[in-house]
Amino acid sequence: MSESKSDENVVGSSESTTSQNISQPRQRMAPNYLLVWIDASIDETNKDFQETLAQLKNVINHVTLCTEPDRCIQVLNKVDKERAFVITSCSLGQQLVPEIHDMPQLEAIYIFCGDKSEHQKSTQNWAKIKGIHTNMKDICQALQTDVKQYNQDSIAMSFVTVNELASTYDLNQL
Repeated sequence: MSESKSDENVVGSSESTTSQNISQPRQRMAPNYLLVWIDASIDETNKDFQETLAQLKNVINHVTLCTEPDRCIQVLNKVDKERAFVITSCSLGQQLVPEIHDMPQLEAIYIFCGDKSEHQKSTQNWAKIKGIHTNMKDICQALQTDVKQYNQDSIAMSFVTVNELASTYDLNQL
């Protein structure tokens, strides 16, 4: 990771890093998704942080780190074709959730907090909040489940009547 202290860092497969040379199984990654992790206390040099980031990248390869809510909002506003997920701390989430909840590109919000019971009631009115979690392993599991569900939901299906099927069969005979 770079040692500069910017308020946003993009961590993706095309970026080479000295501290993140982790082989990741390609079949588990969600290519059209963006994960924005916002926390004022992100320490990229911390080993636990690096391990958590690697776990998250096993689910969604494109991870953006932010330390300020305004920067997170800017990142989400730039999302065009991707679907976004956000992990936020409780303290930043109180300010951020009302600002981003109705963004159409945002699929889900995960709250990372040490005291789940204190914030449980305040999140009930926000449908995109998928839970308050006290550890990142639970967030990774929830994120993986949700990405799988969104992938299944986006599978295109079409229904063909018997008459349409017969006419297609006739065309194939030519």
